[in-house]
Amino acid sequence: MSDTTEDDNGIINVRSSHSFDETFARLESAARSEGLTIFATIDFTRDAERAGLKMRRTRMLMFGSPKSGTPLMLVAPSLAIDLPLKILVAEDAEGKTVLSYNSPAYLKERHRIPEELLKNIAGVESIAASVAA
Repeated sequence: MSDTTEDDNGIINVRSSHSFDETFARLESAARSEGLTIFATIDFTRDAERAGLKMRRTRMLMFGSPKSGTPLMLVAPSLAIDLPLKILVAEDAEGKTVLSYNSPAYLKERHRIPEELLKNIAGVESIAASVAA
């Protein structure tokens, strides 16, 4: 995988230069420094362990801003299914850390978001890039 790839389903994958723990800490810090609300963290690995299963380290951060998200949901109510924004941090089969998120362009098409409101979710790209660097 190159440093950044986009799947056919609109998911962008960015390989991190950092360990899993450092990547996730950098992600939380980046979201907070942008003034975004962290709504939830889901630790899929821990949940799997509780169920007696094993999986590679996988954790998701859900974050956003009601000031940015609400105008989007007013014009495209179905977008609520994809908000708040999410970045998944996971270890791949090679033990490398990868950040994955929905492409804003994909969400624009999926929910018919007006071009002028795309900026409200486009920041996810710069956050992922800065965290991975």
